[in-house]
Amino acid sequence: MQALRIATLLFFAAFCNVAAAQPLYGIAMHGDPALAADYTHFPYVNPNVKKGGRISYGVVGTFDNLNPFILKSMRTTARGMWDPDYGNLVYESLMQRSRDEPFTLYGLLAQTVEWDESRSFIQFNLNPNAKWSDGQPVTPEDVIFTFELLRDKGRVVFSSPLQTVDKMEKVGEHGVRIHFNDKANRETPLIIATLPILPKHATDPESFDRTTLALPIGSGPYKVKSIDPGQRIIYQRDPDYWGKDIPTKVGVDNYDEISVTYFLQETTLFEAFKKGDIDIYPDGSPGHWQDAYDFPAATSGAVIKDVFKPKLPSGMFGFVFNTRRPIFADKKVRQGLTLAFDFEWVNRSLSSNAYTRTQSYWQNSDLSSLGVPADARELAMLGPIKDRIDPDVLDGTYRLPVSDGSGRDRAILRKAVDLLKEGGYTIKGEKMVDSAGRQLSFEIMTQNPDQERIAIAYRRSLALLGIAVTIRTVDDSQYQLRTISFDYDMILKAYPSSLSPGIEQVGRWSSAAAKAEGSLNFAGVADPDVDTLMEHFLAAHSAEDFRDAVRSFDRILISGYYVLPLYHIGQQWVARRSRIAHPDVLPLYGYQLPAWWDASVQ
Repeated sequence: MQALRIATLLFFAAFCNVAAAQPLYGIAMHGDPALAADYTHFPYVNPNVKKGGRISYGVVGTFDNLNPFILKSMRTTARGMWDPDYGNLVYESLMQRSRDEPFTLYGLLAQTVEWDESRSFIQFNLNPNAKWSDGQPVTPEDVIFTFELLRDKGRVVFSSPLQTVDKMEKVGEHGVRIHFNDKANRETPLIIATLPILPKHATDPESFDRTTLALPIGSGPYKVKSIDPGQRIIYQRDPDYWGKDIPTKVGVDNYDEISVTYFLQETTLFEAFKKGDIDIYPDGSPGHWQDAYDFPAATSGAVIKDVFKPKLPSGMFGFVFNTRRPIFADKKVRQGLTLAFDFEWVNRSLSSNAYTRTQSYWQNSDLSSLGVPADARELAMLGPIKDRIDPDVLDGTYRLPVSDGSGRDRAILRKAVDLLKEGGYTIKGEKMVDSAGRQLSFEIMTQNPDQERIAIAYRRSLALLGIAVTIRTVDDSQYQLRTISFDYDMILKAYPSSLSPGIEQVGRWSSAAAKAEGSLNFAGVADPDVDTLMEHFLAAHSAEDFRDAVRSFDRILISGYYVLPLYHIGQQWVARRSRIAHPDVLPLYGYQLPAWWDASVQ
């Protein structure tokens, strides 16, 4: 009896200890955060930087809206409000992502968090010092209000994760607990932690989904100083910013003033950089990077060219087949059109052989299926879906064909013709036609001269097969309207890849996203097996299961021929004015502009 009493007491003591577990300063998708609880800053910032000065960014496009969270602002919002490149200057999330770890979050508006082993809920304990720019405190009511508003009126990228919320409740004075329904997965709490938070007292739900140029109230390090609609927006540091000394904000947000200027064309933007009106110029063209920097500022040292080598997967950049169009509904047609692109000729003729052919969505990482046969664990994970994976993709021998570089490799073009024949097309009278005699023809919509050059090269190869291609280069606003409504045959798109793929893949490839206007499912993929394989990596507990699940997903995307793969570099090229400096440490995800500073400040 005494032994039973002791065992009972030990059980309840253990239970109480679990229930009273200490709140967490950071959370990771898999494993534990790399930084200790007493960390003082991220490893890739300069914690001793002297803040001040200014930075001038340049972008191609325009803007007519300061609300980045609604459908109408997909490409016309003012950059910097909520920005993956320049930083979230005005609005903030509950937690901040470290760019030196695959997917780890540390405290921002939320000082600490709590969750259970199954991740059925997450509780955010707000920093009691967090304030809006008008001095009002950030409250649990703000969090609940925001999530309800974004769920009902936000863009898909914001509204979709919130469909997994079962209920929200205030806990104490500073806490808010989010309970999840059966639509949630293990990544869901982390995604919720990265959503923006809006001030309830300064946000009108009725007009939220309309464009606006009203100056916003946020909790971030900057306020909007002035706007010139469509032309320029200027941000000014908030001297009363509440979070300037918390670890996740040390060494970032280093300028007193940040301006973003809009240009109609890339060439005009570069000319502004050459003159000194713009301070940073990320360059993605090998030929341009090699030949365009012979102007006085570059030769004198006033402009510096930096090359960064992040440890990122390749991602995917290529021609996207809109499978909503009947001409691209057949996989054999897409496969044949893929083989017709002569990468070796294009790489030599247009890019001085600077590029590497991309053949996997996670190439150059352990998550890639390229060259890796599916093992017993992955085959079990795939189940009957393995029969839909091309045999060479499944056994790791898949490679896109290497041409002779002539631009008319007969052997490869013959294979392309055979695949198109399987898809219902034959060559008659020097035209590729279907059974009704209609010529295979489609339009490629491009955004800029670089894309247009690639499209012209592709059209050249397709003309050899009797396929008629038109190319239309449109302005930014027209491109936005047509991509939102999926009004195109083929476009060029980049699909960046991380070392922790998750819910963003649902937005790109899921059946639900294929039907949602404004989603990022540009290819129109609506395949239950693709949905299933996404569920696998979203639900993975161990790093090994996660790796194999992503490889399986990589295989089905490759086998589906939804994107004609083009190329990648493996480097990041950035030109900058010499007074703009950056830390010596390069994080996992590459250079981080919010950690750069104006070195002319004394």
